[in-house]
Amino acid sequence: MGSIEEVANLVEHGRSKKVPAAVQAALDDGIDANDILQKGMIDTMGIVGEKFKNNEIFVPEMLVAAKAMKAGVEVLKPYLATGAAGKLGKVIIATVAGDLHDIGKNLVAMMIESAGFTVIDLGVDVQIDKIIEAVNENPDTKIVALSALLTTTMPSLRDTVAALNGAPFRSNIKIMVGGAPITQEFAEEIGADGYSEDAASAAELAKKLVGVA
Repeated sequence: MGSIEEVANLVEHGRSKKVPAAVQAALDDGIDANDILQKGMIDTMGIVGEKFKNNEIFVPEMLVAAKAMKAGVEVLKPYLATGAAGKLGKVIIATVAGDLHDIGKNLVAMMIESAGFTVIDLGVDVQIDKIIEAVNENPDTKIVALSALLTTTMPSLRDTVAALNGAPFRSNIKIMVGGAPITQEFAEEIGADGYSEDAASAAELAKKLVGVA
């Protein structure tokens, strides 16, 4: 017997190897793919995010849960209404020029993807023109998420946001920023639309910025 509860339980505990079979069993029992995605995975990652915020679990547990969800989504993809897995739109994510940190960014990317977005990850040490080019190549982008983990790369973040603010597509996108030295005040000062202090709240913020939270 397949069930959404079983999928949710396995995702929450990061059982990547068992999730695909549980998802398949749920599908075989006639459970709707979108329900499995929403209730079994996205809602579960929301719970995982809450636990992380409350310090009940830490980054490794969150990573394995996100990985388990990814394994489940692979099984669901052919069954989902086209684009349901990324139905909230595209998010371009990057660590700004001069900064080589990617663990936080990767975690944010996984959580945003888990919330139902399609994520285009440009990697670390990304120059401004590459970010602008990516938005131009993906005119349906809803959010640009930028990360800076060093106080020395805060000016780089400022310059990147300034360049995006001056771009013709600015009215079509929202800009999210984050990283250890970044604060809400700094985000407002440089003209970003939102700031989140961790990966769980980044997913919530992304949904809020596109008007679905």
